[in-house]
Amino acid sequence: MSTSVFSQVQHPELFEPTRVGSIEVKNHYAMGPMGPLGFSTAEGGWNQRAIEFYATRARGGIGLIITGVCQVTNPADGVPPGLIPNPTLSPGLFLTTSRDLTERVHAYDAKIVLQVGAGFGRVIIPGVLGGRRPVAPSEIPYRWDPSITCREMTVEEIQGIVAQFRIAGMVAREAGFDGIQVHAVHEGYLLDQFAISYFNHRTDAYGGSLGNRLRFAREVVEAIHESAGADFPVQLRFSPKSMIKDFGVGAMPGETFDEMGRDMDEGIEAARLLVSYGYEALDVDVGSYDSWYWSHPPMYQAKGLYVPYARQLHEACPEIPLIVAGRMDDPELAAAATADGTATLVSLARPTLADPEIVNKLQRGRRDLVRPCISCQEGCIGRIEKYSSLRCAVNPLAARELERPLPQATDRTRMRVLIVGGGVAGMEAARVLAERGHLPVLHEASERLGGVVIAGGQPSFKEDDLALIAWYERQLAELGVEVHLGSRVDAELIRRSGADHVLIATGSTPRLLDLGEGVPVVEATDALLDQDSLGERVVIVGGGTSGCELAISLRERGIEVTIVEALADVLKKNAPTCMANHAMLHDLVAYRGVEVLAGVRAEHVTDAGLLVSVDGEERLVPAQTVVTAIGYKPRHELEAEVKAAGIPYHVIGDARRCANIMYAIWDGFEVASQLAK
Repeated sequence: MSTSVFSQVQHPELFEPTRVGSIEVKNHYAMGPMGPLGFSTAEGGWNQRAIEFYATRARGGIGLIITGVCQVTNPADGVPPGLIPNPTLSPGLFLTTSRDLTERVHAYDAKIVLQVGAGFGRVIIPGVLGGRRPVAPSEIPYRWDPSITCREMTVEEIQGIVAQFRIAGMVAREAGFDGIQVHAVHEGYLLDQFAISYFNHRTDAYGGSLGNRLRFAREVVEAIHESAGADFPVQLRFSPKSMIKDFGVGAMPGETFDEMGRDMDEGIEAARLLVSYGYEALDVDVGSYDSWYWSHPPMYQAKGLYVPYARQLHEACPEIPLIVAGRMDDPELAAAATADGTATLVSLARPTLADPEIVNKLQRGRRDLVRPCISCQEGCIGRIEKYSSLRCAVNPLAARELERPLPQATDRTRMRVLIVGGGVAGMEAARVLAERGHLPVLHEASERLGGVVIAGGQPSFKEDDLALIAWYERQLAELGVEVHLGSRVDAELIRRSGADHVLIATGSTPRLLDLGEGVPVVEATDALLDQDSLGERVVIVGGGTSGCELAISLRERGIEVTIVEALADVLKKNAPTCMANHAMLHDLVAYRGVEVLAGVRAEHVTDAGLLVSVDGEERLVPAQTVVTAIGYKPRHELEAEVKAAGIPYHVIGDARRCANIMYAIWDGFEVASQLAK
């Protein structure tokens, strides 16, 4: 094994046994809950894919697994059967499949808590709603279409849900779960809507005072204890602060604003009441569906973003055990949060998608081998939004663990594979081929692996993109992959390569814009790599992801920035982007003081800046440099040479279709995992 600067275990105290409420845990790490889309049988049990998914994370060292949310039957929401597991739809089947799950997890000395939700209410997605009118505590705007007013739930509907939790508690205990986590007085789900006065305008026993607004949550925990016993651990997913400025409008980090949801004072008061009702631990974050980039933090949010709020809660209520999430994959952050008692357990959700072995690797002192989560949210939240299936951008086998082990090459089937291009698609292909026992030979024209991700990783908030490149470099080195840097592939090299197969992973090339003579015109990739040379005033032509991220990065340096966008707004035409990432990047552009000229056409540069056309009239936008960020086009000119050589080949990554890191990695994995003579 190679030596590393991380060869010593960092913070061994994180791997000491602890207790969260009445549950003993072997270390201080929990696996955070993630929507179990694609994990349900048609009757609401766990499918084999789900069981393997959680067992893999237990084998990876997690102390406490919190399952993704399983909904009880809620006719008011009308979630269709089979979308997510349901302990009350077919209790017998759920119990049987859960037994398989809990026994597999317990074999690794891990504990597992079943997260069970009361419903969505006003935040239920349109595809699930099926044309029905959404419900809520009161007649308030529907989250996804404010022109629709939600129907107020009846007391009978509330009591029906409480009764379902009575069944769920009994089933969970019989199935071998170590407890239940109720979902949730957090993120603006149904129980949270009842708890927040901004959403709850009722005048009956479920509205008015804080105690009344928490009555629904109180009756739920009491029902679980009635059926499962007073000693059965019940936790609660809880947001002490909502970060809501208005319906559908969230607050920026550090922004001074009037909290329309739950503020910290009420959050602390609510926490005390909830624990007095019978919840023995709180799983803490902040945010809501109206401020979704807090509940699902993109790379634009700081690491450990929930810790300051959890610390306030801990200082006010030190007796309450807290599980704390929020980009906590850095052991330094985790150790600091547990050292002062803020976090009893540190929760890792997306990092366990990216690397199921993260805890084991940290415990072995091999942080350098941890495949980093890049907080793109495309494989997790993005795939759930679009395809109702949990995945991961950087780990193509996430939620596909049944496909392990990869098919191995034999002496008869082993191939020499020429990979042209050292971006993430090419590196992933080389890694997978080497793991399978093939002989990949990678050629990269530049002097460094990483492709366009090197430039994309330059902003301060994209450090994990660079960490991903470093991870690939270490993987290829440890696997002994033959890598040639500064090696431009041509027809001659292809002919004498002796390759049985060629993978063309040459990436993309920027689309260029001829703006004439005047101030310097720089393409976005070059601008990202040399931001300090652009001057004090910069105009960016193109308001896609690259243009907006560059603008925010330049503002961090104190540079004045104007974005010129031909469409009606920034981020209108873009590579796939998860809603939380898209919304936060869009809001950050205005919050950081970037001027946006939308519906404007760039004409040509002058010695003073950029001339643009606004409603048919020319206007000068002062600038010392103009940056073009108008997208990319696939680059696969070598395809003809490979065809002429008669060697089988595939085109992968951006060379096939310009998209994002996820699709480049998935291309590399898919082709390399199945490649055969």
